[in-house]
Amino acid sequence: MKIVILAVVIVVAIGGGVAGGIYAMSSGMFGAKAAGHAEPAFERPRLVPKSEEKRVSAAGGEGGHGGESTGSRLPMGEGGDKYASTYFQLDKEFTANLRDSVHFVQVGIALSTPYDQRVVDNVKTHEIAVRSAILLALSDATEEQVFTVAGKRDLQIHLVHAINDVLKQKEGFGGIGNVYFTNFVVQ
Repeated sequence: MKIVILAVVIVVAIGGGVAGGIYAMSSGMFGAKAAGHAEPAFERPRLVPKSEEKRVSAAGGEGGHGGESTGSRLPMGEGGDKYASTYFQLDKEFTANLRDSVHFVQVGIALSTPYDQRVVDNVKTHEIAVRSAILLALSDATEEQVFTVAGKRDLQIHLVHAINDVLKQKEGFGGIGNVYFTNFVVQ
């Protein structure tokens, strides 16, 4: 009986040692990761504080788009968002039939994120998938949503979720904070 107990203790000790070694190797305690040669980890986009916000000057340049501020910084007011917003206009408008209706909607969409440029770059990289998600969400909209202000706000929230779902699936991180309608026509 003592031999069986001793054998079980030895097997458990060896198994625990192997499991501990595998854990230590995978966590980077030993090997190349421990020596500072780790593979670059996925770095999430970072929130951009208001103090780093890029301002547009009052005098626009070519095309009326303005440029970054070259003068003194604008004074910071009380309240408002804690983080700066980065805006991105999707180039083409979206047209979709409304659910259970003879009407259709045509919208222009801009996005904002409180995160750095990487979120906008992710939207550009996966623009086809993002556009598809937007079209699916618009085609699921009802007349009530597009004819009332409250419905349009609900639609904006639905679009934020649809876009973030695509970005999470493709990049592991969403980051879109708001959707804005730059054009909204129902026929």
